[in-house]
Amino acid sequence: MKTTSRKAEIIAEASQLFKEKGYSAVTVRDIAEAMGIKAASLYNHIEGKQEILSILILDLAKEFIKGMEDILKMKISPLQKIEKLIELHIDITVNQSEALAALNNDWMHMGADDVHHFVAMREAYEENFRNIIKEGISLGQLQPRHPEVILFSILSTLRTLYVWYQKRGKLDVNILKRDMVAVLIRGIV
Repeated sequence: MKTTSRKAEIIAEASQLFKEKGYSAVTVRDIAEAMGIKAASLYNHIEGKQEILSILILDLAKEFIKGMEDILKMKISPLQKIEKLIELHIDITVNQSEALAALNNDWMHMGADDVHHFVAMREAYEENFRNIIKEGISLGQLQPRHPEVILFSILSTLRTLYVWYQKRGKLDVNILKRDMVAVLIRGIV
């Protein structure tokens, strides 16, 4: 969704508040106060906080889908695709941790149509990831482990990376990519 610059400012401020307090605890008045404007003025730019949440989450989900599509087009091995997907998650984590917090924690607060759209995008993303894992196993590039366990292990780590990354003093992104890929793909043994 294209947004006006004022609307983009509102969304950025709200995403920070959502991350700090949680979506349910943030009011439109809180957002307006953080922006230094009256709550009524906020409605000149947005319909409400649910619209902000939907924009945050759906835009980020589209970024993940686009990244997946780009990686699927690459003429590289399944193992290399998984490495690229891990790097994609790290890049998004580093650059958009507030939106990622909303995506992980608050997606169920969107309107019903937006929830259905988001869930469909998430399921498509996971199915593509699962298929890459299955191909890697069939080619002998990955250990013959259950694809769901591999998918869960990788995605559960990556989905919560934003929490760890913020607490750890923002480790250099190149080191994070190198070591995260190594640990998630090759393990610690």
